[in-house]
Amino acid sequence: MGMSVTISAARAQDAEHILKLQYLCYQSEAELYGDYAIEPLTQSLDGLRAELAEGHALVARLGDEVVASVRGRVDEDGTARIAKLIVHPRMQRHGLGGRLLDAIEDHFATEPAAQRFQLFTGHRSEGNLRLYRSRGYVPVAREQVGPRLTLVTLEKGASELGYVTSA
Repeated sequence: MGMSVTISAARAQDAEHILKLQYLCYQSEAELYGDYAIEPLTQSLDGLRAELAEGHALVARLGDEVVASVRGRVDEDGTARIAKLIVHPRMQRHGLGGRLLDAIEDHFATEPAAQRFQLFTGHRSEGNLRLYRSRGYVPVAREQVGPRLTLVTLEKGASELGYVTSA
């Protein structure tokens, strides 16, 4: 590739790139669950812009191209809700998702209000579940949201930042 991937705060002008990447990345999830009407595939650009404005988002860039993103916000009960961790299919399985997850956790760890981190994924999304477990997340709830989809909510305390890697 010749270029390194850099992670930085998303800018307002990144919204369209993030939305296109989100649409690409969630195709496999839609196929896995047989549901192409999932929220990441139906979210509008205005909806994404509003979401970015009320929280914090990071992007990973390869040169000028946005190749990954994650976003989240801290709610009133001290939960940093991390959402839509996406990595371009050609960039997957190189540790980028883990780097982004660590970076957004580090960002929210500086906010005194953040007491825990929480995220969710579909019950059949084994790669996602494996990544989250490797970062110390444990399942805390399951909610059936459709005939083929159960969302698994995973959580870890803010004091549990850091993880053990195997070389």
